[in-house]
Amino acid sequence: MRLRIVFTIIALFWIILLSRIYHLSVNSNEYYESIAEQNAVKTIYLPPVRGIIFDAKDRPMAINRLGFSILLKPHLNRKNGTLDSEIDEIVRYFPDLNATKLKKEYIKNDSPYNQEFISVVEFIDYDSFLPHFATLSLRENLKVNPTSKRHYPYDNLASHVIGYVGRANQKDMDNDPLTKLTNYIGRSGVERYYNSVLQGSEGSKRIKVNALNEEIEQINFNAPKSKDIKLSIDLELQKFVMDIFDKDAGSVVVMNVHDGAILAAGSFPEYNLNPFVSGISKDEWDKLIKDLDHPFTNKLVNGLYPPGSVVKMGMALAFLDNGMSKNDSFFCSSSYELGGRKFRCWNSYGHGNVNMNTAIRESCDDYFYKASQKIGIDAIAPILERIGFGVKTGVDLPNEFIGTLPSREWKMRKYGKAWFQGETLITSIGQGNFLVTPMQIARHTAMLATGLNVTPHFLKSIDSKDVKFEPKDDIFTDFEKAQLPAIRHAMYEVANHPRGTASRHFTSSTIKVAAKTGTAQVVGISQADKKRIKEEDMAYLQRSHAWMTTYAPYDNPQYVVSMVIEHGGHGGSAAGPKIVEIYKKLIEMGYINLEQSAQKP
Repeated sequence: MRLRIVFTIIALFWIILLSRIYHLSVNSNEYYESIAEQNAVKTIYLPPVRGIIFDAKDRPMAINRLGFSILLKPHLNRKNGTLDSEIDEIVRYFPDLNATKLKKEYIKNDSPYNQEFISVVEFIDYDSFLPHFATLSLRENLKVNPTSKRHYPYDNLASHVIGYVGRANQKDMDNDPLTKLTNYIGRSGVERYYNSVLQGSEGSKRIKVNALNEEIEQINFNAPKSKDIKLSIDLELQKFVMDIFDKDAGSVVVMNVHDGAILAAGSFPEYNLNPFVSGISKDEWDKLIKDLDHPFTNKLVNGLYPPGSVVKMGMALAFLDNGMSKNDSFFCSSSYELGGRKFRCWNSYGHGNVNMNTAIRESCDDYFYKASQKIGIDAIAPILERIGFGVKTGVDLPNEFIGTLPSREWKMRKYGKAWFQGETLITSIGQGNFLVTPMQIARHTAMLATGLNVTPHFLKSIDSKDVKFEPKDDIFTDFEKAQLPAIRHAMYEVANHPRGTASRHFTSSTIKVAAKTGTAQVVGISQADKKRIKEEDMAYLQRSHAWMTTYAPYDNPQYVVSMVIEHGGHGGSAAGPKIVEIYKKLIEMGYINLEQSAQKP
C-alpha cells in the first residue's frame, strides 16, 4: 500500500512538471512572442533651459546662446579606423577642434556597459553649425543635439553681482540630481544664490520604442520649466560707476535707503565671466589670482577692511546709549597717552575742545579714544553688533563674510588672551582687529539715515512677480531714534561745513549730502615717528584704504552711496569727487527728483 502511495506521488509530480513545461513551451509561446514583439515604453528626462537674468530696465545680463552638441555612437571600432574617420569628419567642418582631445574624451566615456551616445563636442554656436547640420545629422554613427550655453553679453560688467555658471562635478550631482541633466550649476553671485530658481525643473516625455530602441510613438510630454529673474541693478548706472573707478581697486554700493534695493554695486577690478562657463585656461586663472588688486574676490561681501572713521557714528550712538551727552566734550591735544603709549589723532596740531558733533564732522580721533575709555568695550560691542557690525547683512549673494567686531569675549575665544585697554581705543576709531565689508557699511548708513532695518538686495522680481523686501522697525530703541537727528546733522556738516573733512569735495554737488570720511591704516605707525608720513609719500601697498559713506538728499534720504578705494589714501580726496558724480548721475537718470527734495540743512 505504501509503495503505491509513493509511486502515485512520483507520478503526480512528473505529470505536473510536464504539464508546466508544455504550458511554457507550447501554450504560452504565442503569448511571450507577442510580448517580445510589442513595443516597450521609455521615459526620457529633458533638461530645462536656464532662466535669463535681466536688469531693472529689462536689459539681459545673462542669456543662453543657441547651438548644437555632437555625440558619437558607443563601441565604435578603433582598430579599423571607424572612430578616427568620424572624428576626422567632425574636425573637417570645424578645424578649430582638436582631434586628439575629441578621441580622448570618447575613449574615456566609452565602456561595454554604456549604450548611450557619447558627447565629444559640448557646444558649437548655432550660426557656425547650421551650414553643416544636414550633412552631419545624416551620419549613422553621429548624433546632433540642440543645446544652449550661458553667455554674459557685457563680459565683465557687474561680474561680482551676476556671478557665473560652471560645469557640475560629482558632488554637485549628488546634491542636486537635476545637474546631471543640465551639466551646469551657479558658481558665484546671483547665479549661485538663485540657482534653484534659474535652473528650473526637468521635463519628460514617454515614448514607445521597438527592440532596436527606435522611437515609434510619443505617449505624453511634460515641458521643462525655468524662471527668469529681474534685478534692481541699472546697467547704465553700473557702467557709469565702473568707468568712474577707472583703474582704482575697491568697491561701491548705491542703495535705496527705504527698501535696500541696490541700483549699482561693484567690486573692482572686475573680470570677464564668459571664460568660466566652459572652463578657464590655466594662464587666465594664474593671471587672475596673482593680480595684487584681487579681481576674483567679491569685495562687496568678502572684502574685509578696517572701517576707520566711518564707524564713528555708530560708536557715538553707543556713547550716548551709555550715559554720555552729545554736548559732552574732551580736549584734543593731538594725542592721548595710555600705558606709556601715545595714541595719535590724525590732526598733529589737535582739535581743541571737541563735542560729538565736532568729533564726527572733523573726525577727531582723540574724542573717541577718551570717550571709549570712559564707556568701555563691554558696553560698546553689543550696540555695534545690533546696528550691523560683526553680523551678516542678509544680502542675496553667497558666502557673505561677517567681518570682525573685536570684544573681550571675541579675543578670549579666538586667542585665549585677555583684553587690553589700548585695544578699546584703537577699536573706537575702526582700527586694530575691527574688520567690515562694504555691504555692512552701506546697510549701516541706510539705517542711520532712516532709523529702519533694511536688507540689502539685488532681486526685484521672479517671472515678472515683484518680490518685496519690507524694512523693519526693530533696530533702534526709542532713545536711539531721538539721538539720530544729531548724528545725521554731524554727517551733514562733514560734507557742508567749512571744517568738515569732505566739504571741499562737495562744493559742486547739486544736492545736500550727509557723509562720513574714513582713512583705514594698513600699516602701523612707529612711536618714534613724531609726525606721520603723508599718504602720497608712502609706497602704494602701504597707503591707507580710503572710505566714504553718504546718503542724500540730507533732508529727504533716498539713496546711500558707500565707497572704499584700496590704498586710496584719504577718503575725502579719493572717494569724494567720484561720489559727487554718482549723485549727479542719479539726478540725471531721474532716481532723485530735485523738485521733491527741499535743500534744507
